[in-house]
This record gives sequence, C-alpha cells and structure tokens, in this order.
Amino acid sequence: MTDYSEIIRRICGSRTEISDIRSVSGGDINEAFLIALSDGSRVFLKENTRENADFFKAEMTGISAIRKTGAVRVPVILDTGIVENRSYLMMEYLDSAPRKRDYWERFGRQMAAMHRADPSEWTPGGNYGFPEDNYIGAGRQVNDVHTRWIDFFRDCRLEVQFRRAGAFFDAAGRKAAQRLLDHLDRYLTEPAHPSLLHGDLWSGNFVTGPEGYACLIDPAVYAGHAEADLAMTELFGGFAPAFYDAYREENEILPGYSDRRDLYNLYHLLNHLNLFGGSYYGSVMRIVSRFC
Repeated sequence: MTDYSEIIRRICGSRTEISDIRSVSGGDINEAFLIALSDGSRVFLKENTRENADFFKAEMTGISAIRKTGAVRVPVILDTGIVENRSYLMMEYLDSAPRKRDYWERFGRQMAAMHRADPSEWTPGGNYGFPEDNYIGAGRQVNDVHTRWIDFFRDCRLEVQFRRAGAFFDAAGRKAAQRLLDHLDRYLTEPAHPSLLHGDLWSGNFVTGPEGYACLIDPAVYAGHAEADLAMTELFGGFAPAFYDAYREENEILPGYSDRRDLYNLYHLLNHLNLFGGSYYGSVMRIVSRFC
C-alpha cells in the first residue's frame, strides 16, 4: 500500500497521523480507500497508475467547475498528484445521512439552477465544450470548443464514438450512422444558452451527503445543452418523478425532448459499446435506424 503519511500531514496538519486505511467500493476504474485520521476525521482516496494522473486532474477540474455554480454540493478536493509511482485523488469523505423528505424536489431544483449558471468562465462567448478534454467513464471525452451546440454534439460526441466503434459496424451500419450525422440538425435544437453539465448524470454518480441531500461525484463536465444531462438521468431507469417535476418548474423543457433524449443517450450507449463490447450494439442500432 502506498504511504500517504507525508501528504496527510501536509494537508491536514503536522500532528495528524493515519489511524487506519481500508479498501472501499470506488467503481470499476480506480482503487478506492477510506483513510481514518488521528483527529477523528476521514478522507476518501482514489488511486490508479501513474499514467492515469490526467484522469484525476480532469475530475478535480470538473468538481471545481460545479462548485463555482453554487447550485449543488460536491466533495471538497484535498489533493491530487503522484506518489510512489501511483496517481491519487484525495477528497473529503461524505458521511451519508437519511434522505430528507424533499430530497428529489431539491435535487431537481439544484440541477435546474446549475443549468442556468453562466459557464462563460470555461467557454467564453456562449460557446460549447470545455478548455480541456476529460473522461466519460474510462473513455476520453473530446471537448473542442464550438460556437454551435449541434456541431459540437456531432463532432465531439457522436462522430468520435462512431469512429472508435468502427469495428462493430458493417458497411450498411456505417452508412446509416453517416446519414444520421449528416442530418442531425433535423432532430436537435440549439439551446437558448449553454449550460454547465455534469456530463455523466446517472444514479451511480450522486450520493446522499451528511445533510440528507444529493451530492454530485464523478463528473464529465462541459458546457452543452441542459437536455443532455436530463437525458442521461433516464438512460438506466430514471430518477424519481419529483425530480423532473421540480426541474420543469424551474427550467422549461421544450416539446420533442423525448426524441432528442434518445439521440443524446446514443452518445452514452456508443461509449458503453466501446468500453464494454457488443452487448450494446443492438441498442445503438435501434436508435440509429430510427433517425437515419
């Protein structure tokens, strides 16, 4: 096990010692640990190979961007770097309290507020993307800045994933995918303004914090159309109805969203196809065939 004693003393105080380290669940990508400290506090640690240090830098930047909106809680990042040839990300450990009665309503309003926040610090001039690439799961997410949302989604989301997934498609499938890309603006709409997105907003990427309300984790942040975040919430079963009701009270969702939702989720299904294999091919092609 990597020795984090010096790092803990640097960020938590010279008299702080590590009392215990134990492995905890942290997803499929990283090793994760709960560190108990001599002052009674606890720290959450993610660890990976030295070569994956950029993964943690991107996560830190994404969490910082969400925090600056002031809309929804995210963990406090304590440190990131490389030690003993291992990359790491250290953050506050969030004790989980029972969910408050208005948990889902508050979460919906928080996400609506985040989507209304001005992302121009990251993409000036009303543009779409992010200053740097980051990661969607284990896959690299391209964030080249574009002036139009539909162009961004075509070039940096669908086209990138279709190219990576080329081996899964026969000639007919490739032609269908190209027809979809060529006519994407028939189906998608330009938003009134770019929104800062979590980017990977499914049930595994938020936790209940010590106040009994939602806290976002593991972002894949960029400036985009708010509908893309909402779509992801529905890909694997959806959130509670109260979340969507509260969101709609704050932010208008325009007609036709249910069709656009499937195109936005095509990106995530393609990413899963590339990461996890052919079991996602049928879901991908059902959407491609519907719109091409």
